[in-house]
Amino acid sequence: MTQSPNKPNPLPRSDRSNQTPPSSNSQNRSRQQDVNSDRQKNEDIVNNMVKTIDGLSGLKEYKIRTLVEDTEKLGKYLFDKKLKTNQIRKFLDAVKRFKGQQAANKEMFEANKDELHILRYQLAYAAARQQNNKDPGPVEPFKKVLEVAIKKVTNLEDFNRFVQLVESIVAYHKAAGGRDQ
Repeated sequence: MTQSPNKPNPLPRSDRSNQTPPSSNSQNRSRQQDVNSDRQKNEDIVNNMVKTIDGLSGLKEYKIRTLVEDTEKLGKYLFDKKLKTNQIRKFLDAVKRFKGQQAANKEMFEANKDELHILRYQLAYAAARQQNNKDPGPVEPFKKVLEVAIKKVTNLEDFNRFVQLVESIVAYHKAAGGRDQ
């Protein structure tokens, strides 16, 4: 750093090397605010979906347009959290197996619908395996949404909407770039 002879630098030489240009500090603050804002928006989608689903008397009331918009945001968020496609595909496969076994017949579904709650403890186990001390892990937001959704399945129509919900999450996660890892 060269000084002009007419303008002395007010800082001692040892302090000059640690100076950060003011624009750099403001850019770093701005970037950190953007990251925090994005993180808050992403966490909000999980909380908003949980609140929306919890407010329904049955999952069939979850309007398709809203479901699609919400799952698009959630799929991107899950991708950003590094959720692996095979983790959610396993869950979707379990849902489809249940659908194939039970949902074809309304009476059979009614007799066995409580077995759907088995998926809740499977989600809890998957989420617990992924968490650490600082971060609940990438499965936790997925678990939060689907756990409340499973509780709202009371009939075949609710179950069919639940299947659409899971399929939509998987599709949007994939569209965001999700892949098996």
